[in-house]
Amino acid sequence: MRRLLLRIANVNPDSVTTHSDRVLYGSIGVFILLYFVYATAGGAAFVDASANYTHPWWQWLIGPLVAFGVIAYDRAVVGRVAINYNRLESADPDDLLRHPTLGLYAGRVCMALLFAVIITEPLMLARYQGEIDARLNEVHNQQISQIEENGAIATYDARLQELKKQSESEDGAVQALNRRAAEKRSDARKLYAQALADSEGDGVSRKAGCPAGGFCDTLVKRSRGLDVEAARLDKQAAALQKTQEAARTARTAEETDLTAKINEQRTANANAIRADAGFGARTKAMWYLVSTDFWGIGVFYVGIALLLVALDCAAVGLKVVSHGNAYERTEARIARGHEHEATIGYEQGLRDARRFVEATSRVMAESIGKASRDHDLNDIALERARTRLFETVTHAPLPPLPPIPLIERHPAATRRDTLRAEVGSQRFE
Repeated sequence: MRRLLLRIANVNPDSVTTHSDRVLYGSIGVFILLYFVYATAGGAAFVDASANYTHPWWQWLIGPLVAFGVIAYDRAVVGRVAINYNRLESADPDDLLRHPTLGLYAGRVCMALLFAVIITEPLMLARYQGEIDARLNEVHNQQISQIEENGAIATYDARLQELKKQSESEDGAVQALNRRAAEKRSDARKLYAQALADSEGDGVSRKAGCPAGGFCDTLVKRSRGLDVEAARLDKQAAALQKTQEAARTARTAEETDLTAKINEQRTANANAIRADAGFGARTKAMWYLVSTDFWGIGVFYVGIALLLVALDCAAVGLKVVSHGNAYERTEARIARGHEHEATIGYEQGLRDARRFVEATSRVMAESIGKASRDHDLNDIALERARTRLFETVTHAPLPPLPPIPLIERHPAATRRDTLRAEVGSQRFE
């Protein structure tokens, strides 16, 4: 298990010889494993937030890829030993390691801050999902109220109320006629009842019967006149209602159309407002909750965010504070030793190559000199044979030959006159 953690931290287990280094790099391996879980969950939460919280199944494929990318960078930083390759023959411990470069760790800090925004924020939004949903519901209700008051729905509703007032006005005119007709009929019934009471002797005249021109007869005529007026008012109300039918039909159609438009607009507004609940809206709601209730929500939000950022930077931070430990010095000695051996071998190879070239040059020069010497010997031998043949045939010495010009075929070749003198001192058998 310890060697596995050391491998995860990207260090050579054989070079970790002290207990403190084993604890250090084992802890770095544990932090890298924890960060893998954190980066996987954060990457999946970010993908979910980007998909408007539809919880796609492939979010758990993207999360590990993000985690592997960041962990690969961390392992490269943690497992990197800044070896100094100058003065390889020196045994001074100060010459083993170079000073750490600021750019490498500054880039990791920038990456940590970037991932704190991209990965930590979705996790925090998931942590406070209930409070954020309540805040978004409140914001959406306010938006719906504003749209109802100022948007297209307000215009449609104003026109619908105007049409309803026109219909109510027309209905009021018809109802007024019907009401007057009903009142006249009611009065006619009352007069007729009085006429019946008078005809029975219970009326004002105290006389039975209903003679023409009498009080009873007058009441009956008035009752009948009221019935005629009531019937006339009913006809007027029916005629008025008939003249209103075309306008009423048009208004009814317009009211139906306006009602449908209002419903469609409300549905569209509700969908648009409900859709405004993604990563940006939730982040805005989260910051509203943090700013309005800092000691209730903000403290925990900031604390958890800092804790996750610390987990993000833990492995590299331990690497920074452990610069120059026994493991790095051991790795530096091994690497510098291999480099020194390679340098010595390279220099020896260069020297051997120079010797080989020089030897080859000498051999070629000697070969050329020997070839030139053999050619001169052949010429002298041929001349000597010709002289001996002439003396044998003619029994007289060969007349002297003109002098042979001296030719230097190669610096290493022997001069022809020297060769002739050497050959002349010998006798061919």
